Amino acid sequence: MSQSSPFFNRWLSQIGPDQVVAVLTDLVDAGAVFAVDASGKVLFWSKGAEKLFNLSAESVLGQGCAQALGCTDRDPCGLAEQGEIKAQMVRLQRPGGAITCYRTARAFFDGDGQFAGALEFLQPQAATAPIISKRNDSETFHGILSRDPAMKEAIKIIRNVSETEATVLIRGESGTGKELVAHALHMESQRRERPFLAINCAALTPSLLESELFGHVKGAFTGAIREHAGLFKRASGGTLFLDEVAELPLELQAKLLRVLQEQTFIPVGGDAPISVDVRIIAATHRSLREEVKAGRFREDLMYRLRVVPVFLPPLRERRLDVSLLLWHSIKQHNLQGPRHIDSIAPEAMRRLLDYGWPGNIRELKNVVEYAFAVGRGSELSLDDLPPEFRETAASDLLQTPLRNRARHTDEAELIREALRLADGHIDTAARHVGMSRATFWRKRKKYLID
Repeated sequence: MSQSSPFFNRWLSQIGPDQVVAVLTDLVDAGAVFAVDASGKVLFWSKGAEKLFNLSAESVLGQGCAQALGCTDRDPCGLAEQGEIKAQMVRLQRPGGAITCYRTARAFFDGDGQFAGALEFLQPQAATAPIISKRNDSETFHGILSRDPAMKEAIKIIRNVSETEATVLIRGESGTGKELVAHALHMESQRRERPFLAINCAALTPSLLESELFGHVKGAFTGAIREHAGLFKRASGGTLFLDEVAELPLELQAKLLRVLQEQTFIPVGGDAPISVDVRIIAATHRSLREEVKAGRFREDLMYRLRVVPVFLPPLRERRLDVSLLLWHSIKQHNLQGPRHIDSIAPEAMRRLLDYGWPGNIRELKNVVEYAFAVGRGSELSLDDLPPEFRETAASDLLQTPLRNRARHTDEAELIREALRLADGHIDTAARHVGMSRATFWRKRKKYLID
């Protein structure tokens, strides 16, 4: 959807694009806005930039941006390769001393996919908290923190479906926060005053799982010396969360289906059905459709469970959320002491942002805890991160070999392999083959590669 009227260009020509840009950037009074050409020379320097760096536009225009900004990082740019940078921490020199800023930038490319320049915004780091924690485009919902559009859409679905009694199936990799979402659904529902109970269906043997879910009567099996009320009975009136429901044995799937259909169950060793009023929320990291095809899951139960499916994207697809969640976790640890972190070294931040996060949010929290445990000082450095972050980045290892492999005579195949190695991440894949993001995107479309 267009964000401007069809008459916007005509209006720009009447007012003057340079005047509009100047006024627009002047509205950003808490940071510096500037533009550079393909060679890195400064073309535009806002009033906020003059104020922040105490350098007049007259003295900066035409200079290389590295010279104007006094970059202290060995290679703080990389914009031509990445295409876009969000909240990158950089250390810059200015008259009177160095300053740490959060850098957000967007590159522009010509019709041939060549870098044509960029527009950048530098936000000085606050004395007590990073700017990333102050952005108003992030959303917090019962402990779920995100500014990613896909995650925001999931939160919207959660808000809406919580007002109903519909059964929800949450799909997501380990560590994406499935139980957090289930608890949010419960807390937003009319059942919030009643119990919320959870069980991992992969953590128990079939017999123990059946007893834990449905309970057992005295004498049902050896060792059953007293009656045991299962989770369904204890959660009556509330919500039961079945994590890793795809691991539920087939024989128990039939009993679960009966509960969903008839709201009754029979305890192990019992003979009389017990009525129950429980809302079921299930979660899995597997595709239930694929499990049905493989004969490991009942099709009728799948349809009963996935009345409303909610998909939680992995952290590697929520690039906007990595730095947001990092600082949120750091802030929590800062309150506990004794160490207090108020900045992240640029190289450490680059590694954190480029990492694939196979363990998702759970792994991110563990990395922050590791950093607080092994490091000292107010800056989180590369040495504070686990060993895998201090090794050469995977993209550095893959980029040159992938470009030079003689067997890749087919450019389309080269692009496919780059996407596979990068787990579908366009910016990383483009770096693997030494192309700009725009060129890689154009060639991907040319070869009809999904």
